[in-house]
Amino acid sequence: MIIIVMGVSGSGKTTIGKLLADSLSWEFSDADTFHSSENTDKMRRGIPLSEADRIPWLQDLQTAINHWLQESKNVVLACSALKDSYRQFLVLDSERIKLVYLKGSYELIQKRLQERSNHYMGEKLLNSQFYTLEEPLDTISIDVAQPPQIIVQNIRTALEI
Repeated sequence: MIIIVMGVSGSGKTTIGKLLADSLSWEFSDADTFHSSENTDKMRRGIPLSEADRIPWLQDLQTAINHWLQESKNVVLACSALKDSYRQFLVLDSERIKLVYLKGSYELIQKRLQERSNHYMGEKLLNSQFYTLEEPLDTISIDVAQPPQIIVQNIRTALEI
């Protein structure tokens, strides 16, 4: 099974994804590592990615997901997956791929990004993240205002794992 932990930058995808993977003894992967250096540089400078910038990234993610499925690996993937079209592109097998949406208020996420110093996605791109976000309607939605351990337990309960 693959669990895609999605949401805007600062919602806790990596933190929650790692904790969830550890609690399940699964692999963890971060979609940020699939970005080209050009994409990372753009985001570091506060420039939102274009659709053309995202296509190779999404293709690389889809290849990785297909590989994990073929090998029957259990993986937690932290991935923004902000648009429905991105999620449809990545979720090819709804039986073996589950989406978990980390949802938080603009104010909470903004505060988290202001406190973050070691990541290329800063507060400058928050408006574009929320503008781009198409909230999923048919997935597990988790409130990120809760402590990380509670969030992980809520995810496990919702997925019955």
